[in-house]
Amino acid sequence: MSEPELIRLRPRRIRLVCWASAAALVVVFTLVATSLRGPTGDGYGTFQRGDQLAMVGLGIFGALAFLLFTRPRVEADARGVRVRNVLGSYELPWEVVRGIRFDRGAPWASLELHDDDLVPIVALQAADKELAVEGVRALRRLHQAHLARLTENAPGR
Repeated sequence: MSEPELIRLRPRRIRLVCWASAAALVVVFTLVATSLRGPTGDGYGTFQRGDQLAMVGLGIFGALAFLLFTRPRVEADARGVRVRNVLGSYELPWEVVRGIRFDRGAPWASLELHDDDLVPIVALQAADKELAVEGVRALRRLHQAHLARLTENAPGR
């Protein structure tokens, strides 16, 4: 018997965009922070070292917010599928999955459950084109293998 197939998928394009954007944001906020010196204008306030550090901190905080979008991934094996989106995650056995959908014009794939719920799979994004299509095909193969095992083990066979 062969080793059970394990599929791990992450989006590519959004990760590249987010890492580049996060780095650019930190650089911009750092450059702005270095230019904050002296009086604020006609008022009584002046920019100090703490203001500069706060500006760099805001840049880092914003970069971390961008990096949240690199979080999505999907893992699947013979037992089920684990989906981690930007916020939230799901661990579902194949028994509750009716099918894997990737509708035309949809930004990402989704799992269709037997209770008519749809669970988004943000890791399989239309922007990744062929990578996403191959990922959906691999998930469908695992789901079909699970359905085939169910029919083999059905009573009366």
